Amino acid sequence: MSEQAGTISNKSDQTIVCYSPTMITTNGIWQGDNPLDYSLPLFILQLTLVVTTTRLLVFVLKPLRQPRVISEILGGIILGPSVLGRSTKFADTIFPLRSVMVLETMANVGLLYFLFLVGVEMDIGVIKRTGKRALAIAIAGMILPFLIGVSFAFMLHQTTELIALGTFILFLGVALSVTAFPVLARILAELKLLNTDIGRIAMSSALINDMCAWILLAFAIALAENESMSLASIWVILSSVVFVLFCVYIVRPIVSWMVRRTPEGESISEFYICLILTGVMISGFITDAIGTHSVFGAFVFGLVIPNGPLGVTLIERLEDFVSGLLLPLFFAISGLKTDITAIHGFTTWAILGVVIILACAGKIAGTLLVSLYYKIPFNEGLTLGLLMNTKGLVEMIVLNVGKDQKVLDDKSFAIMVIVAVVMTAIISPIVTTIYRPARKFTPYKRRTIQRTKPDGEFRVLVCIHTPRNVPTIINLLDASHPTKKSPICTYVLHLVELTGRASAMLIVHNTRKSGRPALNRTQAQSDHIINAFENFEQHSGFVSVNPLTAVSPYSTMHEDICNVAEDKRVALIIVPFHKQQTVDGGMEATNPAFRTINQNVLANAPCSVGILVDRGLSGSTRLAANQIAHHVAVLFFGGPDDREALAYGWRMCEHSGVNLTVLRFIVGENAVEPPVAEARRNPSQREMLTVATETDRERQLDEDYINAFRARTMDDSSVVYDEKVVNHGEETVAAIRSVDPMHDLFIVGRGQGLISPVTAGLTDWSECPELGAIGDLLASSDFAATYSVLVVQQYVGIEGLGDGTAGTPDSPNRQHEQQIEFGNRRPPPQPPRGQAFFQPQP
Repeated sequence: MSEQAGTISNKSDQTIVCYSPTMITTNGIWQGDNPLDYSLPLFILQLTLVVTTTRLLVFVLKPLRQPRVISEILGGIILGPSVLGRSTKFADTIFPLRSVMVLETMANVGLLYFLFLVGVEMDIGVIKRTGKRALAIAIAGMILPFLIGVSFAFMLHQTTELIALGTFILFLGVALSVTAFPVLARILAELKLLNTDIGRIAMSSALINDMCAWILLAFAIALAENESMSLASIWVILSSVVFVLFCVYIVRPIVSWMVRRTPEGESISEFYICLILTGVMISGFITDAIGTHSVFGAFVFGLVIPNGPLGVTLIERLEDFVSGLLLPLFFAISGLKTDITAIHGFTTWAILGVVIILACAGKIAGTLLVSLYYKIPFNEGLTLGLLMNTKGLVEMIVLNVGKDQKVLDDKSFAIMVIVAVVMTAIISPIVTTIYRPARKFTPYKRRTIQRTKPDGEFRVLVCIHTPRNVPTIINLLDASHPTKKSPICTYVLHLVELTGRASAMLIVHNTRKSGRPALNRTQAQSDHIINAFENFEQHSGFVSVNPLTAVSPYSTMHEDICNVAEDKRVALIIVPFHKQQTVDGGMEATNPAFRTINQNVLANAPCSVGILVDRGLSGSTRLAANQIAHHVAVLFFGGPDDREALAYGWRMCEHSGVNLTVLRFIVGENAVEPPVAEARRNPSQREMLTVATETDRERQLDEDYINAFRARTMDDSSVVYDEKVVNHGEETVAAIRSVDPMHDLFIVGRGQGLISPVTAGLTDWSECPELGAIGDLLASSDFAATYSVLVVQQYVGIEGLGDGTAGTPDSPNRQHEQQIEFGNRRPPPQPPRGQAFFQPQP
């Protein structure tokens, strides 16, 4: 009996609850009061419990790549009558019946504002631009599951004679056929599919699907509140249409006027923000009074807010509070209403299994048919169908409304909640298993600057975190001597961290062709970056710029960078250093994650890498429209990295506005050679021999390259070649300090694995070993300098191969090569399969 009482204690249908209006806050435990008898302390405890439970579940389910919605619904179910609520004491103490009103009210306020934000973030313009494919996929993906929902409704309806069959059908159909747009965006980004064709189609289809779901939901509610399709239902529908028209033709112009009143670059005034936030409440009130759900009004109100700085401000002010604190309450309420014990008997569980399988299959089949009609490969069509099964907020709203309107009983409600959880939970694991984009691992030879033909295209991938990195990189590319014979093809990759916030996702989803204002700060940055590079492209000639955006967690961002490099067959990746210059000339770290990205790129890159320490590269004087005087210094110690640095300097010196100084450091007679065997930590005789011959071979390659360079630039007055004889690290530092301060760019090799008396001792106190001994010295704050530094690492594993061999990072004929490179740097493994193709933003 106690168990039964436990489950009934939270049902509000049969019980009348008395509220004491004075029992809001407690007098304190010293007065003998129990805080949980008062509504405010109880609400605070409930909120804390809900948020901590969901956060804990988010953490636990993260390795399984589950979206946050799953954790929130599961959190509610755990706190509800299915798990913890089975204990009557827990249910009566933490979630007593009298607290339900406060909880429901707050959850609905959170829902109101969250759907307002979803409306603000949605861009109806995208629907106009999606094309027939996405429209067809969205509609096909709704019709079949809807029909399955209808047949399921007939099966369930025999047991529940509560309400007209028509309404029941509508509710179940809508619940099964929707696709959750915000949840899908998150899943796509985590699977690195956002930038793929399939990701774009899925996003557009989900958007259309969401819109249809809202329209159907409005109808369903209108019907649910009236037993039969009477005059009242028609009034509800008509007044809803009038409300939508009012929002579009009266509210939207007023909000646009507010935006126009705000000067460019200023933030919208507090008064206007306050007006809009009140407008959300009013819209909710109106639609509730009309007879549709209050969230419908908030959503429509959000939709009519024009995209731009206003949308950004609203999202930034509200998002964390609403989606972090109030929204989990709504899911918790749904969980509290879900009583899994109501699903008893084998037949009911069998029905549940059948519904899950059929609903999934229906959506997949509908999507697949349209995909095949549009000649999308079977594999991709199947993935699309799976992705369209994402469930989330809209479905939970449909189910809750249905439960409140007594369209769904406990059993139907519990079944549908489980269907939603299972369908969404299986997506990530299945998609990762079946969908592996056919990566074109086209072997290409020109993976280094040294091997790029002087009269061929020079391909560079530039990674950018903030617009601050842009001017120096543009000047660097301009100084890299783009010509008709050797144009520079630049891929500009804007790196954006994937956070849980929807605003970060918008960049990719919103392919804007017109000059409309940006949706959020990240997109505004993206726009600034792209505009700067496009201006550069127009003014410089012989430079082509392709903007791309990578949205992913910092921990896997290097995969995106390496994949783009492999995909676009670039010879050099330029990444910004993780420290930037402060006003007083020192260097401060911006974001420690940037450093990890750089280290991962150095370890895994399929081509040469340059880390740019940005201290400005404006050029001392502008001579003519496109002539810049840059003074570039290359410090040459020997080894593949230094040859790469020299190759870049060589390319630059052909530019009429660049003066190049090459400073070669030669080991003096008094230098103490580090013992080779000790350096290799291997006393075996044969190993010593290999290392010795390897060092000689490297020296020979250095000698040949320097001689070739000198022979070619002998008559060039803008090139200065100088040799310094040094015996140890201190002399090296002194020699570098003596270099003319007028230079504005130093190019040095990373010199990884190079053992030389010239740099002996310099590595002992290096702050950033990823820059190598010399790079770290030049980038350090105590080297009070006004020049930028480019630290270059050559892609090894190609050097010495004949031209006929086109090697990929793992080709077998590279094995011998890898052993010879005595630990200089391990050649990168082949990037993991199944990563995104990056598509340029239109």
